[in-house]
Amino acid sequence: MRTLSGIQWKIVMALGASSSLFHLYTAATGVLEARLQRGFHLLALIPLAYLLYPMTKRSPQDRVPWYDWLFACVATLPSLYVILNNETLTMRWEGATEVTGVQMLVGVILLATLIEAVRRSTAPALAILMLLTLAYAAFGHLLTGVLYHKPFAFDRLMEITYLLDDEGIYGSLTGVSAVFVALFVIFGSFINVLGLGQYFIDLACRLAGWTVGGPAKVAVISSAFFGTISGAAAANVYATGTFSIPLMKRMGYRPEFAGAVEAAASTGGQIMPPIMGAAAFLMAQITQIQYLAICVAATPAAVFYFLCVGLMVHYEAKKHGLKSMNPEDAVPWERLLKDAYLLLPVASLLAMMVIGYSPFMGAFIGTLVALAISVFDRTRWMTPRKILIALVDAAQNMIMIACACAGAGLIISVVVTTGFGLQISNLVISFSGGNYLAALFFIMLSAIILGMGLPTTASYVLAISVGGPTLIEMGGDVLSVHLFVFFFAVMACVTPPVALAAYAGAALAKTDPMKTGLEASRIAVAGYIIPYLLVFNPGLLLRGPLSDILLVLVVATLGIYMLVIGLEGWMLTYLTMPERVFLVLAAVFLPFPIVLHNLESVIASLIVIGTTYVLQKRRVKREAAERPILAA
Repeated sequence: MRTLSGIQWKIVMALGASSSLFHLYTAATGVLEARLQRGFHLLALIPLAYLLYPMTKRSPQDRVPWYDWLFACVATLPSLYVILNNETLTMRWEGATEVTGVQMLVGVILLATLIEAVRRSTAPALAILMLLTLAYAAFGHLLTGVLYHKPFAFDRLMEITYLLDDEGIYGSLTGVSAVFVALFVIFGSFINVLGLGQYFIDLACRLAGWTVGGPAKVAVISSAFFGTISGAAAANVYATGTFSIPLMKRMGYRPEFAGAVEAAASTGGQIMPPIMGAAAFLMAQITQIQYLAICVAATPAAVFYFLCVGLMVHYEAKKHGLKSMNPEDAVPWERLLKDAYLLLPVASLLAMMVIGYSPFMGAFIGTLVALAISVFDRTRWMTPRKILIALVDAAQNMIMIACACAGAGLIISVVVTTGFGLQISNLVISFSGGNYLAALFFIMLSAIILGMGLPTTASYVLAISVGGPTLIEMGGDVLSVHLFVFFFAVMACVTPPVALAAYAGAALAKTDPMKTGLEASRIAVAGYIIPYLLVFNPGLLLRGPLSDILLVLVVATLGIYMLVIGLEGWMLTYLTMPERVFLVLAAVFLPFPIVLHNLESVIASLIVIGTTYVLQKRRVKREAAERPILAA
């Protein structure tokens, strides 16, 4: 992103602040008609992508060249056309009303400017996918087999890509971005400027800094906290990793392990309610399941993910005898309790949703609460300058999400119209032989591969659009299927070879990205197992009788513990390779109610852990007895 100054930066600030103020205004007075809301949403954000993101690495980084000003101005035309002609576009009949020459010209401009904005601000891979999608729409009728579709005219392509308000660039995905996501991004920026991010780090230091592996646990806990307000893996890495990674290195952690811990923990921030990387809003829109219900169902899985990461760093520290933080370096409890009022915006957000208000209204009220409570501490006053910083920061963070949603909307409109999604569904069912587990495996691969090159939100939407109907058709539960796909889209952030969160962690740790990615995927290994548990053990979604839910939570906890000590090779002392293999296999298979029921799995897990503990105690005694002999 460019670092601007002078009049250029003032123009960008004005544009960004105006965009954020628009979303706050519609939150206070009522959302506009769908096409108008989405038009104003993209009116500023697509041009901002040209002003803040250079065309190439060689392009000016401290100023906006003349051609980017030109591109930014041209990028406003499609949204202006949609806004000014909203009534005309609303009255037209899909497939019957003729697409005019002006509309086709505006459509071409929109496609060109959006694809370039996506390439600059979001991901080159998504821009390439958009181009391939358009090429497939134009020439797919020349292909054979499952790729064939009936030809349709250029004017029909323009119609489905932007003239409709239920699909395409100005469709429902952009609607979610323009209503729900925008307000949560603004909310996150305000509470971050208020100082809640630093409060989370201070609280984590006080809670866990003094324990075994304290510095790494600080990274885990602070990233979990920070993920509740951010929800972007790379952003989480830079927000908390600038403090935690140097601290871990000073305490003796390997650089690649320090970067990997932060990457794994920050990736988990995307599955931590209430924000969940903006995907929860899209999930609610697609599934028509209440947003709060999705957050509640996802909470146990998120907690178990962070339990795995936390135990990994605990036993890594035990194994290598690493130091903890000095308790005197942590912020005292008195100060933390005094600053606990900083949690009120998050508390008000959750309270509004529990009462029954929409997350949209909850985020708006939370933002107002953040403004109000700043008066409690003179150093935290939300002065006009701080408010402007928060508004501009929110707009900058919205650029990537808005472009990703608009690009995904384009792709999905073509996939649906050409019938490609249905063909892929048939293909998956054919390759899997009707086996649900095999179908899950294929969809898992597609979600991870898409997630390697695309933002999590976009990869989730594309993967669920293609694979979701297949899994549901084969008998899968709607919510568990969506959470399954979402989890693996998230896990792509720590899955080599393209592990974006691990790359960010490696940059801060000054170590090899590939080694950091491999280490991060090992630390976050529970993230590859939990999605299958969500599908095959619905108690993890807090569904079913209370006894079943409790048994599932217990067996999942025991399974994660066995998995961690098996992979780390340490409990009280070292574990032999046969012991490690047996523990990992038990951890993978026992939580699934395939052979054993949940109660039987709990008993079997306790027997495995108890036996391992007894063997470990004997080994510790033997090592203690051998130590004097070796010393002599």
